[in-house]
Amino acid sequence: MIESLVTPIAPVKSAGVDPQGKVYLIGAGPGDPELITLKGLRYLRMADVVLYDRLISTDLLSEAQATARRVFVGKGPQQHSMTQDAINALMIAYARSGCVVVRLKGGDPFVFGRGGEEALALALAGVPFEVVPGISSAIAVPASAGIPVTHRDYASSVTIVTGHQAGDREIEGVNWQALAQLGGTLVVLMGVKSLSTFTRQLREAGASSDLPAAVIQEGTTARQRVVTGTLADIAERALAAGLSSPATTVIGQVVHSLAETNLHKARIASNAQYY
Repeated sequence: MIESLVTPIAPVKSAGVDPQGKVYLIGAGPGDPELITLKGLRYLRMADVVLYDRLISTDLLSEAQATARRVFVGKGPQQHSMTQDAINALMIAYARSGCVVVRLKGGDPFVFGRGGEEALALALAGVPFEVVPGISSAIAVPASAGIPVTHRDYASSVTIVTGHQAGDREIEGVNWQALAQLGGTLVVLMGVKSLSTFTRQLREAGASSDLPAAVIQEGTTARQRVVTGTLADIAERALAAGLSSPATTVIGQVVHSLAETNLHKARIASNAQYY
């Protein structure tokens, strides 16, 4: 029983907090702890319990009150500390015990963050909750590398897809044929492992091998690394550079725009490594 994991806590109630317990699904942003919203930070500082993912920085966790219980529930490639059902049950159990629960998630909770599943579980359980949107890595990570996902001269649309799907299945459910013909900018999240697969599928579906591409590891942080290339060689370049998760892939002419605009100055300002 999940309740056996919930040891008693004496909740410290702040003004305006539901005395019956409540869950806040908060997007912490893409990595830089300063990119959490003011609202998210305010709720984090009110929490009795913080359930946090693996990409949440220790600096951000330190913003919670000293008495708050911090519970790691992170998931990594092929490595889950807790199942999604267990996380849902843990949120519900803590809230029913009267706690203010913060579910702290990287990026935005509703952009491939399983926040929708958690919100549904809370709603079905009758547990009060609130969603606090976060800055999505799909937008912020390319920006931190000086890459605009839209640009008047290059792309008037952006498409965001995941590099893997529920249950750690590979990317069979993505319509790469349609994406190859769509144009604009394609952003792939959580796709380092499958980089060679989906770039090949895009080329086979008709996308130009010369299409500019970039992979950004640990974007917005001091450890940010960026590899640029084309659809034909970006997987090989990323492998040679030793890039690993978490990383964001950007495909489209907006990557090439760096060479023709002053946005390349962002490379110097960010102190990132470029290849």
